[in-house]
Amino acid sequence: MIVGLFNDWVVVFLMMSGLYIVIAHGNLIKKIVGLTIFQTSVFIFYISMAKVDGGTAPILADDITLYSNPLPHVLILTAIVVGIATTALALSLVVRIKETYGSIEEEDIQHQDNQTLEMNKERKQS
Repeated sequence: MIVGLFNDWVVVFLMMSGLYIVIAHGNLIKKIVGLTIFQTSVFIFYISMAKVDGGTAPILADDITLYSNPLPHVLILTAIVVGIATTALALSLVVRIKETYGSIEEEDIQHQDNQTLEMNKERKQS
């Protein structure tokens, strides 16, 4: 039974690993890597669920009775392209954050933002 569900176990492991990385780490690059791992687990899950045992390409022939739908694979291919673009955008934002704040650690960025808010409040009160 466990061997038959190998794809499911891989998906669960990757999904939980990606979620843990996103939650546990304050480094923005590590969070992006965690999101990418999580996204990959969704791709694997979707493709493994779309697999038809014994199915062939949807080409009409007399001796073929079981076809495999190519749509899930095409959708995942599109999702991979969108995921790469999103990851590239996230990494470019991290570069801009590093230039602005001098750090890519969440705590440092929040601390600097809190200091800026306090300074602005003091200026308004004066």
